[in-house]
Amino acid sequence: MTIYLDIILLENLCMNYIILFATGLINKVVIKQIRIILASILGGIYAIASFFPISEIYSGLVLKIILSIVMIYVSFVPKNAKNLFKQLIIFYLVSFAFGGCSFALLYFIKPQNILMKNGILTGTYPLKIAILGGILGFIIVNIAFKLVKGKISKKDMFCELEIEIQRKVAKIKAMIDTGNLLKDPISNIPVIVVEAKQLENVIPNTIIENLNKLIGGEKEDVILDIGEEYMSKFRIIPFTSLGKQNGLLLGIKADSVLIKTLENEKVIKNVIIGIYDKYLTKTGDYTGLIGLDILERTEKNEAFANIKM
Repeated sequence: MTIYLDIILLENLCMNYIILFATGLINKVVIKQIRIILASILGGIYAIASFFPISEIYSGLVLKIILSIVMIYVSFVPKNAKNLFKQLIIFYLVSFAFGGCSFALLYFIKPQNILMKNGILTGTYPLKIAILGGILGFIIVNIAFKLVKGKISKKDMFCELEIEIQRKVAKIKAMIDTGNLLKDPISNIPVIVVEAKQLENVIPNTIIENLNKLIGGEKEDVILDIGEEYMSKFRIIPFTSLGKQNGLLLGIKADSVLIKTLENEKVIKNVIIGIYDKYLTKTGDYTGLIGLDILERTEKNEAFANIKM
């Protein structure tokens, strides 16, 4: 059977492109065509190398994983190991789905002169099957992810907060953010991020108007206007999110925070409110961010007392 390396390169380039493009869409990352094409070419070169006498070198599992990581990095340039791992998992899930669709088409079409070497299919129909399998697989994976995502109700993503500071209460709607792991570096107390505008009823406007001064340590001309009772509650929280790297957030220790979810209500006694001087969302769907670890605290943590179950 005659094997044409240019056809093998074209087949794998098309399939790799579809898989990487779908991976980028599902992960909601910025897709740059030139990067995806370069990564697809790398995968195609690997496929060609599999047909040479030294193919045993390229057939190892470790090298295949390394190749996948390189292709992901070239395509999307993940910022950290967590993003890389997430994109790699989606890449494999999409690959398995596309591979399954291609094999299903092979089963129904039953083409002749099909050869498989190191997982690479060549023959009469593989190019058409690769494209059709990729399109069909993309549709199936896209529908599957939408169905799974649709099961997560928006109501489960939000909760109501009643923040009490100096016997004054502010009511806000917060999004439950698994990525919010902010804590006071000294006391290790968790931080709930809240838009500054939502706290106007519980803290003096002088604090909101002088956030940068207080963060920078310029307290002398502010302390007379707000009182010592507030100054003793201030904390400086470092963060690397909210659209800013290596930033500082002014925090104020709350007397208590009542958290209302669909399942229960809890009062947190030991928490810091991070005062954010911008908007968390353009739509205004929520004005606070609360970490999932706060909601999962138990009485052993001495962080809250259950009111209602």
